[in-house]
Amino acid sequence: MQSATETPEPRRRAGVSFAARLVFDDIHHSYQSKETIRGISLTAEAGEVLCLLGPSGSGKTTLLRIAAGIEAQSAGRVLMNDREIAGPDVFVPPERRGVGLMFQDFALFPHLTIRENVRFGLTSLPKVEGTKEADSALDRVGLLHYADQYPHALSGGEQQRVALARALAPRPAVLLMDEPFSGLDSRLKDTIRADTLAILRETRATAIVVTHDAEEAMRMGDRIALLKDGRLQQLGTAHELYRSPKTLFAAGFFSEINEFSARVRRGVVETPLGVVPVEKFSEGQSVAVAVRLSAVSVTENAGSIPARIISRHFLGVVELLTLAVPGSDVPVRARIRAELLPQGLRDVSLSVNERDILLFEKDG
Repeated sequence: MQSATETPEPRRRAGVSFAARLVFDDIHHSYQSKETIRGISLTAEAGEVLCLLGPSGSGKTTLLRIAAGIEAQSAGRVLMNDREIAGPDVFVPPERRGVGLMFQDFALFPHLTIRENVRFGLTSLPKVEGTKEADSALDRVGLLHYADQYPHALSGGEQQRVALARALAPRPAVLLMDEPFSGLDSRLKDTIRADTLAILRETRATAIVVTHDAEEAMRMGDRIALLKDGRLQQLGTAHELYRSPKTLFAAGFFSEINEFSARVRRGVVETPLGVVPVEKFSEGQSVAVAVRLSAVSVTENAGSIPARIISRHFLGVVELLTLAVPGSDVPVRARIRAELLPQGLRDVSLSVNERDILLFEKDG
């Protein structure tokens, strides 16, 4: 029995993987004559966490399945450490790619114990050695004490950690994760996500994570690849995609926006929330204007942009306001700190920092 002065045995550290560089080279894919991926070229660098972000139907899961060898592309190549693993004349089967795959629904076998589930991907090892590796993987996710239990006895968060242990047990060079946190209670997500990221850093495996949640991508990814309709829209860090979106779609995917139409006149664009000087657009060109809700400042004091509150909704930490503004047929929305304005207040003033007024080509 452990005495009060003894310290508990530390959690076993995750086994280090030999991380690989994975390249998608001009990938095309079609399903029932419909093109689902349209010429995506993208690289996941060795040891980085790359998030594939986009709405349903953008092609992110298909791209993951192509990397795993579950789907075959119609054109293009996939390379791992400069070695072609899928192309016009090459197709390395999934089990020989050194790739781990973690499914959205965890895909645990209900008739196998937790230890047997994790050992399932280690069939090339002798039973004793496979059991040792499985226990090591369970230990590193904090679930060794559940090794002899069955999946139904575990919570959703615990099952997710078992699935992670099973994917990491063979020490893959690349770990592919398809919406790994979508089945979890929202209260658990932050903790499980942070634990998973810590284990990924510890194992040093290259990880490609599919998600439709922009905040999740920003929390996890070293870089984010934003997809839409089978095309790569933008690639960069969270800061780059948020502060410098290349398209109206990118701006709207990372935050709620007010959207207006305007036209360039004498080198400026006049918007309901301010005048913006422009350089990259020509005289008379029609542009799309985006202003994030969080960028709209609302005060009681008289200011340059008068507005009237149409509605306000208390959301705990913040309030969501809908406002009527002169010169705009479209109401302006603002997200402000809760209880900043007195209840019953109708007439207010708005202001927006010029750098928070984003301009895009009309068809962007």
